[in-house]
Amino acid sequence: MENVIVIALKAIIVHDNEILIIRRSKTDPMIPGIWEFAGGKLEFGENLEEGLKREILEETGLEVTIEKSLFATTFQTHEYRQVVIIIYLCFTDSKEIQLSFEHDDYKWVGKKELFKFITKRMANDLKNNHILDQLDIRED
Repeated sequence: MENVIVIALKAIIVHDNEILIIRRSKTDPMIPGIWEFAGGKLEFGENLEEGLKREILEETGLEVTIEKSLFATTFQTHEYRQVVIIIYLCFTDSKEIQLSFEHDDYKWVGKKELFKFITKRMANDLKNNHILDQLDIRED
């Protein structure tokens, strides 16, 4: 099988000092039921910000302002497939979410509550890169 690199764009979306997390549908073939940040794969020909805004709109119905990129990480999902994830800080004026079929729940959470839901890998990335220390949002 040919080696593949996937570029994924994810957003820490902030509104009223809370962070948005969304839960993948239980029917998701890859990682059902996990909580994650909104975002998805970059399509060929898109620039990074266009791709991120498109994915956020598709998954949540939200329009966002992209503040900055926060960090990037990479890992292999299979011996032939590597994922590069770029995490951005975004803001929105709305809390009204319209989930796509890919997700079945959402929450607006504070910094401490976030760690009850996200994967261990994501929690470690956030801690090791001091990402949440950079955000002026509520603790819990």
